[in-house]
Amino acid sequence: MSTQQYSVLVVGMGKRGKHHAKAFHENPRFKVAGICDIDESKLADAAPSLDNPEIGADAEAMAKALKPDVFCFCTLPSVRLPLVKIGIECGARLIAYEKPIALSTTEARAIRAMVREAGVKTVVSHQHRYGAHYQKVKEIIESGAIGRVHTVYGHATGWMAHMMTHMIDYMRWFNGNADATWVMGQASGKGKFSDIHASPDYIAGLVQFDNGVRGIVETGAGAPDVPEVDYWWRKCSIGAQGSEGFAEVLTGNGWRAVTRDSNGVISGEGCMNYDLDMPPYIEDMARWLDDDGAVHPCCGEEAHKGFEIMMGICRSVVQRGQIALPLDDGPAEIEALAGVLPDSPVLLSMEENRKEYPA
Repeated sequence: MSTQQYSVLVVGMGKRGKHHAKAFHENPRFKVAGICDIDESKLADAAPSLDNPEIGADAEAMAKALKPDVFCFCTLPSVRLPLVKIGIECGARLIAYEKPIALSTTEARAIRAMVREAGVKTVVSHQHRYGAHYQKVKEIIESGAIGRVHTVYGHATGWMAHMMTHMIDYMRWFNGNADATWVMGQASGKGKFSDIHASPDYIAGLVQFDNGVRGIVETGAGAPDVPEVDYWWRKCSIGAQGSEGFAEVLTGNGWRAVTRDSNGVISGEGCMNYDLDMPPYIEDMARWLDDDGAVHPCCGEEAHKGFEIMMGICRSVVQRGQIALPLDDGPAEIEALAGVLPDSPVLLSMEENRKEYPA
């Protein structure tokens, strides 16, 4: 078992940057060599708990000076491509970053081409799958206890750019990471296009996978309530329906299933928890750096496929029909979507959504 230690530069010390830096620091396989943010107060606050690494506001200069093995950035979605370029140019072996991976298919394809050419590994932060309740649902589905899987689904009341690639990533995981062949979608509401994570207020899509399984995904104001979950941002359900039962995870409140051998509903505990989910997510980075065969479950190649599904659904709204996958370059999907949706207010699935999606 390797004991090699890998150096890390973390760019962006907001909430998610702190989660990443903490998890890297607490893993003996990594050393946080530097942290970067344009807000000096965030650096001063975080540095002591990380053994006082190098600090600075210029990501490119720090990357060139430190030459980290891992270049990790947790920044606004608008600066994905330039930061990936910095990671490649500084010689990093692995680039870890937040979802969504880009703001358009064209940008995502450019990122994928760059890292492939450079031979750089990428990991995208779909780390919820490490939760014990997610793992239990995957175990039930994979065992065959619900029979032949015919439908996978994901619902979240949070808006698209925050939540949809999470939903799609776990749907694909529950479906053996099958590729999608086409998608079709619809959307409503323009309020969240002004958000940093620009999105329609509500968007829903159908996904046809190449193994015959159908996917259903919804995010935003019209997504169904998950009344078993109190915390609004964790009102997410992701699951699979099979010929002999179903199994689903509730991000904020455990899991439940009916299987061919169960006597009614079976269930268990679990809740999204960064302190529990981040350590194994980080540990798998070390394993992948050790061994090219140990591909990280959240690798960028799989994240790209999920992002294509989301962008395909956006294109479907604009073009009013089915969209074949994989996608070619085209107009920026979110901008195009904002241009075609009517100004009429979105309709809510529950009154609690009005705080985020006002009329």
